[in-house]
Amino acid sequence: MGSTEFDMAKTKNAIIKVCFLGAFIALAIYLVRFTSVKEYLTAEALGNFLDEAGFWGPFVFMLVYAVGVCLFVPGSLLTGLGAAIFGPYWGFLYVWVGAMLGASAAFFIGRTLGRDFAASLVGDKMKKYDDAIERNGFATVLYLRLVYFPFTPMNFGMGLTKVRFWHYFFGTGLGIIVGTFIFTFFIGTVKEVWVSGNWAQLLSFKVFFSVGLFIFSFFIPKIIKKIRTARA
Repeated sequence: MGSTEFDMAKTKNAIIKVCFLGAFIALAIYLVRFTSVKEYLTAEALGNFLDEAGFWGPFVFMLVYAVGVCLFVPGSLLTGLGAAIFGPYWGFLYVWVGAMLGASAAFFIGRTLGRDFAASLVGDKMKKYDDAIERNGFATVLYLRLVYFPFTPMNFGMGLTKVRFWHYFFGTGLGIIVGTFIFTFFIGTVKEVWVSGNWAQLLSFKVFFSVGLFIFSFFIPKIIKKIRTARA
């Protein structure tokens, strides 16, 4: 097989795989938006399902979270469910682990099915950015996570680049800790007050602290960008 035929076969293979990626994404969005799957994405329905799992409930939730990430279920919804069901502390742990599993799976799906096609589209101008993210993958991923770049699109998108998996993994793990903790702590705390029925707790330090953290989270991207600009 000549080099031209080899290149044509390689291009054809890349196109086939990216078509599978597109079909997967379309099917994922359809399942979540237009089927009964969405009926299980409530604290009551998912909580009942996890109760039936008993001891394995947390593990099932982490698996559900990971699959949900790959199916383009909004991360904020999954995180809120985790906090509402398991509380602010265990909820944080299970959400973080589930998010990492989902982020890793989505990355590999993007890398396996879309990287070859993406590489064929990279011209001279884009190649320098692709090479740069390979060299500075951890810092790039960490920054994008801290400024709340859309979670699921970034998981798949990073798989299309040359970033090394472990740079992506650790950048993601560190980058989502703060936001995940703040959101789960806020939702979990409010849920605890709601369940207890003791509305006087709304004036407690814990509630004020959770609200303060939640409000502060909206300013994190601006703070990170200012720090990055100041260092540039």
